[in-house]
Amino acid sequence: MSTKLDCIDRAIMRVLQQEGRVQNIELAERVGLSPSPCLRRVRMLEDSGAIARYVALLDPAKLGMGLTVFARVWLIGQDEDTVAPFVEAIRKLPQVVECQLMAGDCDFILRVIAPDLDAYRAFQMEYLGRIKGVRSIKTEIPMQTIKLTTEIPI
Repeated sequence: MSTKLDCIDRAIMRVLQQEGRVQNIELAERVGLSPSPCLRRVRMLEDSGAIARYVALLDPAKLGMGLTVFARVWLIGQDEDTVAPFVEAIRKLPQVVECQLMAGDCDFILRVIAPDLDAYRAFQMEYLGRIKGVRSIKTEIPMQTIKLTTEIPI
């Protein structure tokens, strides 16, 4: 269910998507409200779940995790007894920063970060390939990041 948003709510969320640590006084000024109503609106957006949480976005390359790969995974079946253990295993692997259940050719697409290609290969052999139910893994290596954002167009 979506939340009813007016132009002020949208303005608040646009600013917070770009600067999650902005002070309420500055936020209020930027969206044309006084501080108290602005804070009430932010709290309502948080309470409704429209604002799910606040995070710090880290640069993986500056933290020694400069390689991103996309791994397409095929399972031996799509039944609950095969999918559930796979999902549980993936949730425990910090190198997997995104996992999508797919309709189409493969069963899952994973976004995986690693220090380099050798480290990813070891991760694939030691962890991904050993998850019960995995039939096949095909790795795609991006050549250049054209766009990467966490902002939702509102």
